[in-house]
Amino acid sequence: MASQDKVRHEAQPAFVLHSYPYRETSLIVEVFSQNYGRLPLMARGARRPRSAVRGLLLAFQPLSLSWFGKSDLRTLHSAEWLGGQPQLKGMALICGFYLNELLLKLLQRDDPHEQLFDYYQEALRLLSASNDHAAILRRFEKRMLQELGYALILDRDAETGAPVEADARYRYVIERGPVRHSTAQNSVELRGKTLLDLHADDYSDPVTLQQGKALMRTLLNHLLCDQPLHTRQLLKDLQQI
Repeated sequence: MASQDKVRHEAQPAFVLHSYPYRETSLIVEVFSQNYGRLPLMARGARRPRSAVRGLLLAFQPLSLSWFGKSDLRTLHSAEWLGGQPQLKGMALICGFYLNELLLKLLQRDDPHEQLFDYYQEALRLLSASNDHAAILRRFEKRMLQELGYALILDRDAETGAPVEADARYRYVIERGPVRHSTAQNSVELRGKTLLDLHADDYSDPVTLQQGKALMRTLLNHLLCDQPLHTRQLLKDLQQI
């Protein structure tokens, strides 16, 4: 019977979120896998010039990875590039790094999120094909919050249960939802139309985009316990999103 530490997982769809040097010739690779969630892999000898995986362990590229081990740090056995994802460039590349930073900071290791994996792959595809970066990020943030158990209430008043009215004003109270008559400090002021647009994934209104960004930033800051997001600051500096 094989040792528990030698248990293999073969040909698993995955993306590289981050990697960094380990010892003289190896890498630690944080990956987001479809069936096993976020996990760290040690890629032995990956920094050697003749390594079979040296040019494969790139962010934003769909990979098929095989690894073994059940300890905190598993060992990469093989990697195969699956193709089909254009390289991200310019602002799309920075947006991709933002998504990766969110996943690194908000996903628990070894916690599968198959639907979120699909949303992430879709977001990368859209970033490579469209300049509507802000809408793509807002849609992914909303879906990610839902998959992590923090689904947003967007179509009804969290206090009364009444349907949201497009021409009314609301305050979105953290851990509660939109409330029409609220003076809560830990909240974001929004139009009813913005709430309904977000509910419908309609980002065509510039005000919805602006208020949606403020809402997502507040909610994510709360979940991150105000840990800074380096890519968000970079995007802010570039005044694009």
